[in-house]
Amino acid sequence: MPTLNNVMLRRSELVARIAAQREQVAEIGVRFKTPLAYADKGLAVARFLRAHPVLFAGAVALLPIRRGGVLIGLVKGAWRAWKGYRYLGAVAAKRSS
Repeated sequence: MPTLNNVMLRRSELVARIAAQREQVAEIGVRFKTPLAYADKGLAVARFLRAHPVLFAGAVALLPIRRGGVLIGLVKGAWRAWKGYRYLGAVAAKRSS
């Protein structure tokens, strides 16, 4: 059975060990302070965009317009693809009849 002196000695060793570990955690915290701040800012932006999806969609839609009419080219391409799909569907329907 441990004596009171042994328990007190063990306690003081553990307290010293805890103090050393606290210092290590503080040093790690200082190293990661800046990257974690950037991560917090990124999460705040993501939460804002998630809370305002229409605003986000509008901003994304405006990007191609500002780049020399890329959006117009995409719309034309999508329209041609749709018309081609419809044409091929009509041709397939005629062949199967």
